[in-house]
Amino acid sequence: MDARVGTVVEGGQRVLNNQQSQIGTVSQLLAGGLAGAFGKTCTAPLSRLTILFQVQGMHFDVGHVAALSKPSLLYEAQRIVNEEGFRAFWKGNLVTIAHRLPYSAVNFYTYECYKNLLHSVLGENHRTKTSSDIFVHFVSGGMSGMTAASTLYPLDLVRTRLAAQRNVIYYKGISHAFSTISREEGFFGMYRGLGATLLGVGPSIALSFSVYESLRSSWKSHRPDDSTAMVSLACGSLSGIVSSTATFPLDLVRRRMQLEGVGGRPRVYNTSLFRTFGHIFRNEGIRGLYRGILPEYYKVVPGVGIVFMTYETLKTLLSSFLNR
Repeated sequence: MDARVGTVVEGGQRVLNNQQSQIGTVSQLLAGGLAGAFGKTCTAPLSRLTILFQVQGMHFDVGHVAALSKPSLLYEAQRIVNEEGFRAFWKGNLVTIAHRLPYSAVNFYTYECYKNLLHSVLGENHRTKTSSDIFVHFVSGGMSGMTAASTLYPLDLVRTRLAAQRNVIYYKGISHAFSTISREEGFFGMYRGLGATLLGVGPSIALSFSVYESLRSSWKSHRPDDSTAMVSLACGSLSGIVSSTATFPLDLVRRRMQLEGVGGRPRVYNTSLFRTFGHIFRNEGIRGLYRGILPEYYKVVPGVGIVFMTYETLKTLLSSFLNR
């Protein structure tokens, strides 16, 4: 009798654990997806300005995108308003949201999965070591970033090309961009620049998560009563600055490789990632590799902070709601 009762109790516990695991998965996916979409929408104008400045040094254009006559952030913002209207700051934002919802969901969820996996592999003793924690956060962040980026890369490429258009509209929308790229460039055209993306996203997300987790842990240990949302906002903003500064040149190379050959125009680089990197460095110098970093900073400081703040807040709220 006791054995049967024990079996029933164990079975019930397993069911409860499975339900809690599923609830945790749902809350992480929803919180991650919504946080990413919200953060990107808030900073969409600066994202578009960053892309326009990144492709400025190219000798061909996408609807006359590359030749910014006056490389000034304020001038370009005024030009967009005057020539395209205020809504043009959110050009390509629909595909951004379509990309960012699943991307952030996969990113945050796989980060938690990789982190738990590494914790189990390393054992409980490492948790007291700060260096081990940083290693876990760094590796988990890098792997989650590459997983999400490779899974949803075609949407990122389409988003870049839509946002890079100015006066001449070559792509009329998301579906038209997909069909045009597939027809003119083939299946692998949808993955142009993937190598640069993975090399950039891996360390970028790794730095972002490891710096964020380290700063947040240190902050909470010294000031445990501070608002979780405000701590996440501040730590997320600082982590975004660090990761963007370290990986911006790779992001710039990625953008330019994504725009190669658009509209049948001649290819500027048509070569490997590292040769493209060298080409930009030789012709534009170190400043060329950081072209557009100013709007990137303006975007990253609130953007990454908003994402982490929204994620932590929504994860807590959704977990409470789903556990009812």
